[in-house]
Parts: sequence; C-alpha cells; structure tokens
Amino acid sequence: MTKKTINNDVLLANIIKGIEEVKGNDIDILDLREIDNSACDYFIICNGNSNTQVNAIVNSIQKTVSKAIKDKPWHVEGSDNAEWVLMDYVNIVVHVFQKHIREYYNIE
Repeated sequence: MTKKTINNDVLLANIIKGIEEVKGNDIDILDLREIDNSACDYFIICNGNSNTQVNAIVNSIQKTVSKAIKDKPWHVEGSDNAEWVLMDYVNIVVHVFQKHIREYYNIE
C-alpha cells in the first residue's frame, strides 16, 4: 500500500487556513528542506491562549485538511494536556503551543 503523494503547498495552505479559522496566533513556517537529514520539509509553529484554544486549533487543522484533501495526520501527540500538541503530516510537522510553553521552549 502506498500513501498518495500530496502536494506540500496544498497541505501547507490548508493547515494555515485551519489555524487562522480559530484565530491561532504567531504562525511561523520554518523551511527545513535545505537541512541535511531533516525529519520533514516544514515545521509550522503557532500558539493559542489556552488549552481549549490549542485543542480548537488542532481540531480545525484536522477538519480543514481532511475536508480539502482527504488527508489526516500520521500521528498526533500532546492533546491530553494541550500545552504543546504535535501533529505529524509526514512532510509537514505542526506544533501548536500555549503561548507560555512556546516562549519557554523557543524551538524557532
């Protein structure tokens, strides 16, 4: 079974749309394609103001991507406490933080 190839640009646009629909803040897109042996092509980083908003952002991304291009994340981690949720779309990894957690880890 082969995973269908999804255009990174289309996936990226739909992830951003999902974040914006629930007012996710401070969206950064880190292009990792020039880095040797990087785990993915892009990191998308954003934050919400509460665990409720972080979960809303994650749900909005999943719904928007699923509806537009019938894709779902390979793995989602961190939804339980919703301080830092990682969504792995294989070529694109999305990090949704609560603001204070993002500032603490400063992964950019």
